[in-house]
Amino acid sequence: MRALRRLCTHKHLLHPTTLTTSLAFFKPIQNPRFYRGVHSTTHRLLPQKPSLASLFSSSKSEMSDTVHTVEDIYNPANRCVGSSDGEAGSGPENEARSGNGEISEERRHFGGGRSSYAGSGKKGKKRGCWVCSDCGYTDGQWWGSCRSCHSAGTMKQFAVEENGGGSEKARGFKVSENVVRSWMPQRAGEVRLLRLTDVNRGVNQLEWRIPLYGNFGEEVSRVLDGGLVPGSLILVGGDPGVGKSTLLLQMAAMIVEGHDLGRLAPVVYVSGEESVEQIGSRADRLGIRTEELYVCSSTAIEDILEKIQVLSPRALIVDSIQTVYLKGVAGSAGSLSQVKECTLALGRYAKKTNIPVILSGHSTKSGEIDGPGVLKHIVDVILLLKGEKHSTHRLLQSVKNRFGSTDELGVFKMSQSGLEAVLNPNEILLSEEHYESEVMAGLAVAVVMDGSRTFLLKIQALCLPSSKIFRHINGILRSRAEMIIVALLEQAGLKLQKTATFLNVLSGVKLSETAGDLAIAAAICSSLFEFPIPYGVAFIGEIGLGGELHMVPRMKERVHIVAKLGYKMCIVPRSAEQVLANSAFDGMVIIGCRNLKEVINTVFTPI
Repeated sequence: MRALRRLCTHKHLLHPTTLTTSLAFFKPIQNPRFYRGVHSTTHRLLPQKPSLASLFSSSKSEMSDTVHTVEDIYNPANRCVGSSDGEAGSGPENEARSGNGEISEERRHFGGGRSSYAGSGKKGKKRGCWVCSDCGYTDGQWWGSCRSCHSAGTMKQFAVEENGGGSEKARGFKVSENVVRSWMPQRAGEVRLLRLTDVNRGVNQLEWRIPLYGNFGEEVSRVLDGGLVPGSLILVGGDPGVGKSTLLLQMAAMIVEGHDLGRLAPVVYVSGEESVEQIGSRADRLGIRTEELYVCSSTAIEDILEKIQVLSPRALIVDSIQTVYLKGVAGSAGSLSQVKECTLALGRYAKKTNIPVILSGHSTKSGEIDGPGVLKHIVDVILLLKGEKHSTHRLLQSVKNRFGSTDELGVFKMSQSGLEAVLNPNEILLSEEHYESEVMAGLAVAVVMDGSRTFLLKIQALCLPSSKIFRHINGILRSRAEMIIVALLEQAGLKLQKTATFLNVLSGVKLSETAGDLAIAAAICSSLFEFPIPYGVAFIGEIGLGGELHMVPRMKERVHIVAKLGYKMCIVPRSAEQVLANSAFDGMVIIGCRNLKEVINTVFTPI
């Protein structure tokens, strides 16, 4: 090819008048369909000879009849984008030529093969790509034949402007805008300003949210702080297999009931992970047989929105966001760009139609939602479903909520009929009580609060003499546990220098509140002294670096729950005794201590 190009160039230098056509266009004998423009320095003679310029333009018009346009060969929304006029052969050659036949300086060095050239000014950098007219395969270099379908003479060259210019790749917010444009109830030109008082006029805040009924619905509504908000975008995250699909299908069936409307309301459940038959099998196992619950197995956002447009559902559920994609965005389903743009499109659908959209998403090993970090800013509510692999209990916690509090925690139990709400979580957390004995060394009970609910957690500690100093901590902030161990070592005088310490929180719950500091210290002392803590003793308090005890918020509510569960003694900071002095707690003894030494002398002194 290079030898043939040089031959054509030298012939033009000898006979510039008769070989102008072969200079501008080259048609190989083996593949007459293949057309390619060849440039050389003799193009600079064109503006000086008008006859040659006219011959060049006439030859171009003859060849344009046999070449496909960009739209016929390749989708403009993908990586390669054609020229603005859509004519074949209007690649770098024709863009480089101005109206008087001159070639701009930045286009003179454009050649065959791997086509890459830089623009100037605001148009940014450009490159060339080759597209197969038969199968649409794209390559950055010309190989003579398609490397996908192996057809010869089908590779066509097109120009791609990467930054700026009229052929900019469609991506970002523009794609989401184009997707939702067909079903948006309000056009962009019809946007008008409204007074805040007019927005809330006639709206009853008590009936604004979509309520969920029953024990299961009330548990979910507690985490959502009152129910589903119309037009909200909710993301439910969790580990694979934790029960996200079961939770969403049960929520869908509950929204269909429409107790507040007095009639059934349609709800659409879209799954990209399961077929319709698999969804039906799951629904039969859960006992869901409602007629207004519509299911669909699809992964294209455009198709999903088009199908539900005529139905106008009360809620849309997509399971999961990692399986759906937008046709106009580069990348496969689950990629960062696809996850972001799909969430943007569904968010705009929720805001424009006032229909709540619930998404599910897998979480990473660190507990974060899988996807770009900007996803947390797009959605309105983020719920995390947690649970140990070998445990039947599940915890639903709100990480973000634009319409309410994030302090609530929902407790469920996985059964054959789905997730069941646990009315008294303390019965689960304290169900395995000391087996055959009334006491157990290295075990203490902490009283913590999550939102408006009080939980009693078991803290386990194991201290073993070891020449190698190491610690293993599970369910407790490591920095907090290290501080408590240092306080016991320096302020209480415990010999923990050559002791291996193991800490664990039962039931798979993570302790993040400082109210559990005193229980952690008591469990360590119990294991070190081999002195079991008597049954019925609870600990509430925060520990400072000086070994002193500090009071935590809402002491009355904590102690009230402890007394209600039948505990006989509660160890609290001395400053909390005055707050609890005027309250009766069913005969439970409240003991106040100033520091760790007083706690050790009170609890671990033989009677």
